[in-house]
Amino acid sequence: MATASVAFKSREDHRKQLELEEARKAGLAPAEVDEDGKEINPHIPQYMSSAPWYLNAERPSLKHQRKWKSDPNYTKSWYDRGAKIFQADKYRKGACENCGAMTHNLKACMERPRKKGAKWTNMHIAPDEKIETFELDYDGKRDRWNGYDASTYARVIERYEARDEARRKYLKEQQLKKLEEKNSKTNGEEEVSDEEDDDDALKVDEAKVDESKQMDFAKVEKRVRTTGGGSTGTVRNLRIREDTAKYLLNLDVNSAYYDPKTRSMREDPLPDADPNEKFYGGDNQYRMSGQALEFKQLNIHSWEAFDKGQDIHMQAAPSQAELLFRNYKVIKEKLKSKTKDTIMEKYGNAATEEEIPMELLLGQSERQVEYDRAGRVIKGMETLLPKSKYEEDVFINNHTSVWGSWWKDHQWGYKCCKQTIRNSYCTGAAGIEAAEAATELMKANIARKAASEDAPAPAEEKKLATWGTDVPDDLVLDEKLLTEALKKEDERRREEKDERKRKYNVRWNDEVTAEDMEAYRMKKIHHDDPMKDFLN
Repeated sequence: MATASVAFKSREDHRKQLELEEARKAGLAPAEVDEDGKEINPHIPQYMSSAPWYLNAERPSLKHQRKWKSDPNYTKSWYDRGAKIFQADKYRKGACENCGAMTHNLKACMERPRKKGAKWTNMHIAPDEKIETFELDYDGKRDRWNGYDASTYARVIERYEARDEARRKYLKEQQLKKLEEKNSKTNGEEEVSDEEDDDDALKVDEAKVDESKQMDFAKVEKRVRTTGGGSTGTVRNLRIREDTAKYLLNLDVNSAYYDPKTRSMREDPLPDADPNEKFYGGDNQYRMSGQALEFKQLNIHSWEAFDKGQDIHMQAAPSQAELLFRNYKVIKEKLKSKTKDTIMEKYGNAATEEEIPMELLLGQSERQVEYDRAGRVIKGMETLLPKSKYEEDVFINNHTSVWGSWWKDHQWGYKCCKQTIRNSYCTGAAGIEAAEAATELMKANIARKAASEDAPAPAEEKKLATWGTDVPDDLVLDEKLLTEALKKEDERRREEKDERKRKYNVRWNDEVTAEDMEAYRMKKIHHDDPMKDFLN
């Protein structure tokens, strides 16, 4: 039998414990219970965290091995920022002398100091703040993000987006400016300047190498993957030591930002300096020139081609992407030159060296023109009517005049046949005579009808039935049937208001009697009735 090992002060205590256990086995002494009031199994050692399966123990026996309940006083909530609890109308004793709130004093007031505080003016009393106290647990005290509002990060994103937008706008302006300067120069001047720049750059590089006398670029021995020894590798420091560091070109705090992690400075540290004397103009200078710009254009072409359905990917198939980009540039140049040739063929080229005839320059000709004293042409030059870009003098459907050459009664028409229908066939003079005869006949008929029109005969009064037909002479409404019809009409209206009261199986009766129509007329609400709102 396994028993717990317990240290006793004396042999007498040990003997008493053994007698107590024997009495409990015999049922002469009460069983030992734990803090929860459950009987402790004497066959389970109290130091065991999990009892054997054959002892039917469902939980650990020792107190320190149980899962303690968390303290209900601990909370994970946070302060309600900016919450107010009470707005006073006048100053209260003990409140802040500056703003009038009861939750703080004058020394702890965060409001702007007033010229005369709320204690003396008794106006514009600030509301009381909501003061909370929390008891945080171990994790809550050490939580860095407790009380953090994720919505505030949107302002950070907006700031970065605004900065990127300003950067893109600036780069675009600089690119356009460079293109304008490049177009303003002649081809010969560009070639000379390019050759001079290349020669100057080569001289500067050679001078630097000769002065440094370090063709190996400062060999540095560096140990790799070892703590106290191991393999060594050679790392070449490619920066010439006489170059000034980027962050030392301009010591102004508000100048171009230098990122120490990537060792990059994208903006120009000296934007106001002479570009001919500057050796470094920022990393963006290299990004927007040389092969970097070509690579950027290649990427943009790949993205746009992929969006338009082309099976092209810059990273998966770079050779294919570059070949398609070259073909695209060739086709673009061909199309551009073709468009240019078409325009020059149509309108001519003012930049050519062909001499313009003197007749066109001086406006001289051998035609003889005579003018009167007012400057009007008498003989020798016929006045030409200006033509529009639309087709003129196009006659359709045998017409001898165009549409819009005739106007009558706010309608356009043809002058040749005086018709106002656009697609009508020309009837000539016969059509005009027929139209005039029809007009005169219509006028004569209207005059004759107006002359022969007598006083209107009195309308015969007819008694109409309630449902709109002629009333037969022997029509008699049954009072009993009319009462039933009124009840049915009320029931029908209630069903229309609430569909739930309608039964599942509905029988429709299409027969309408005179009593049903009379009940419908009596219950019908007329929208023109001023007392309709008072009807039940």
